[in-house]
Amino acid sequence: MDYFRPLLHSGPKPPLAFGLAGGWLWFDHCLKLRRDQAPISVKAADLPTHILTNFIAPRQSLAGLSFERPQIMGILNVTPDSFSDGGRYDVLPQALAHGALLRAEGADLLDIGGESTRPGAKTIDPKEEVARTAPVITALALAFPGYPISIDTRKAMVARTALHMGAAILNDVSALQFDPALGALAAQTGAPICLMHALGAPDTMQEDPHYENVLLDVYDFLESAIARAEACGITRAQIILDPGIGFGKTLTHNLTLLADLALFHSLGCPLLLGASRKRFIGTLTQTSQADERVFGSVAVALAAVAQGVQIVRVHDVLATKQALALWQAIHSISATRDAT
Repeated sequence: MDYFRPLLHSGPKPPLAFGLAGGWLWFDHCLKLRRDQAPISVKAADLPTHILTNFIAPRQSLAGLSFERPQIMGILNVTPDSFSDGGRYDVLPQALAHGALLRAEGADLLDIGGESTRPGAKTIDPKEEVARTAPVITALALAFPGYPISIDTRKAMVARTALHMGAAILNDVSALQFDPALGALAAQTGAPICLMHALGAPDTMQEDPHYENVLLDVYDFLESAIARAEACGITRAQIILDPGIGFGKTLTHNLTLLADLALFHSLGCPLLLGASRKRFIGTLTQTSQADERVFGSVAVALAAVAQGVQIVRVHDVLATKQALALWQAIHSISATRDAT
């Protein structure tokens, strides 16, 4: 099987180049990858028609979010045990205040999580997950009408309640493998859904993860996840994809995926990256505390945007927003200068 990664550029698009997904980058060549041979460069114009179509087709807006520019998803964990902020926002007033702060700092949407999926975490009862998330979603939806809210859950019961309370997006780290009823719910409601790659369940996923080829194995998994979702009645236009940084992956696995994120655009869906404050950043920067990893997290977010990732999921919204504004301003000036 052939896989294709676009070689992406910013700035003025040459006449014979193609824009990526209706966004801010362009390409005129790709790397063709195979499991049994070294990568080779090919002209974009010579790509298979369906691959080129997936690359260039503008991604449809979801829950009012336009993917003509990068979107920042702020993380709000209302759990006692999340790896970075567990226990800080598991009481309603603190959760509402932090959600309002993230919005004011520039988050385009909020992702509410009531069950930790950190390495080693155990599954909790869905009723407990609802009790944690539903009041927060209700309060945020009342305070900020129309503001996009995502529910980070693997469970249909939790997702159904969240949608009823005002959430608009589903974020499933199991890609519909934990609770098949979640697929039916997404199909019935038409809610956008993010499907993420993970190698095993959270409590065991970091026990010696192994891949034949992590980049291509994750690609194949996500392609199968799309097919599984479509079999449930979910349309491709509803789907967001996440390669699952840190979910059953070593440091080398994570870096390999980050270096070649552009490959996943050939699946034709918006991409989400959630790498904020994760352990691999701590390993590389020698920071043991999660909240010491702000600068590394921002660097990863900018690297993802430079590969066309449409949504970056972050704890540190203000830092990411400022860095992204400077990145965009520099590239805008460069584009204007080079076009004259």
